[in-house]
Amino acid sequence: MCAENSFLPPGAVGLIPDEMSIASGLPEKNVAGVDSVQYPAWSFSGETTGESVVGTVAALPGGCRGVKVEIVIATDLKCGSEREAVFRVYLSQRTGKAELAQEETNGMPVRVPLAANGESTRTIGLESYYAADAELPLKIRIERCSGDPADTFAGPVYLLSVRVLPVETADKTYVVQDTPGYNSWPMIQAIGETLVCVYSRGKGHDIGEGCRGVYARTSSDGGKSWTPETVVSNQPDYGEVTIGKGLDGDGAMLLWVRCCGPVWHHDLYRSTDGVNFSRIATPALDPMPMQITDIFPIPEVGLMALWFAGNYRDDELNSWGTLVSCDNGATWKQNVIESKLPKSEWPTEPSAVYLGNGRILVIARTECPEESTVRAQFQLESADFGKTWTRSRTNIGDVNLSTPSLMLDPETGFLSNYYYHRGTGVLKRRVTTPERIWGNPLAWPDPEPVALASAVFLDAGNVNVTAVHSMHFAAYYSGKAPDTAVVVSAIPAPTALK
Repeated sequence: MCAENSFLPPGAVGLIPDEMSIASGLPEKNVAGVDSVQYPAWSFSGETTGESVVGTVAALPGGCRGVKVEIVIATDLKCGSEREAVFRVYLSQRTGKAELAQEETNGMPVRVPLAANGESTRTIGLESYYAADAELPLKIRIERCSGDPADTFAGPVYLLSVRVLPVETADKTYVVQDTPGYNSWPMIQAIGETLVCVYSRGKGHDIGEGCRGVYARTSSDGGKSWTPETVVSNQPDYGEVTIGKGLDGDGAMLLWVRCCGPVWHHDLYRSTDGVNFSRIATPALDPMPMQITDIFPIPEVGLMALWFAGNYRDDELNSWGTLVSCDNGATWKQNVIESKLPKSEWPTEPSAVYLGNGRILVIARTECPEESTVRAQFQLESADFGKTWTRSRTNIGDVNLSTPSLMLDPETGFLSNYYYHRGTGVLKRRVTTPERIWGNPLAWPDPEPVALASAVFLDAGNVNVTAVHSMHFAAYYSGKAPDTAVVVSAIPAPTALK
């Protein structure tokens, strides 16, 4: 006889195996032994693709606007050495005729490490935020993605319960610029306690528009109000875009601007007040970067920024590397770290933090939206001040051309990875410690939603973050072409790990 399912706590909303049925493939209604007790379960063999079960939660917590979905699983501890399984969730809320026309919203594949001698059960987050109507039932389908290359666990995985929990975002979001036009691709930097947000504006999602220029505004009240817009650069023959920011050794702001036009180049600007910018360098670079990202100091080295170059195709003409300045930004030395990369192995739009003792940690975007092993963000590590590097895939797969922005809190030691999940309208954050993920890129914890904005695919995203005291300020753009706005979300810095 099976014990009563206790993996859905009293009062929690969700599903137990008896409330679910086969949706596809051949999952089996079975039992799982957990600590010498037998529980009802759905067994996913992993031998056939497309195994899924489905059920409906009749009522959600009253008043909730969004939910997260978790599953509780168990494995046969006699099945081999450490491997991974991959799961995903499909969600829908619909009634009547709409059910025939509306498709499910599918979550991203989630990689689940499964150790043969590990925990007897695991709670896995499959969706961190789904915009829900509390008045409608929620249909949930759980699939094991055994066809995903990361699903290497040969034995069955048992589904014990599905949990649905209300979730809210606690950010305060302020508009930096929403004048008509495609306000986009912002960079934000604190000069002392003054926020400086620099962004570009054109007519559409086009980096080469001659009308596209770079503009700046500042805020001294935490993003609530902003000074009048000033022009950083607006050359009529060039499409100019903000691509990277940082501070020099004197505390002044540095800003990289990509100039796409007759002679492609990158200008470096300097400002002490966020209002007046002067160009201090236009380095000769080969290969010519698509983008140079944020500037950060490295002791005994100088200022460093990462770059990437390529054509977004699979012809192995993509590369990335570092730029180093030993004279506070006046001149730069370019180093190629990897070249001749196919698009699937190409780390783009990287964000870096210096951890001390020569260690540099980088998270980079991927340009491929395929299965979990290809779509996940990259993790780059250097233990020798940036001379040599290793590159690995993370378990951060809830991305879609999502640019990362890292923040390392010097007081708590917490590392935050911000990224905008395009197409879903959710700005997310994962918080960890460097020790947990250094050399262990599959150990990033579950994400939390921190802000909501446009779900129009390319018309929102590209987050960039700075900090003032105990607040993080995340700048990104949001809207629907031809009009988008630059906004800033004020988010409390993490004080504990979840």
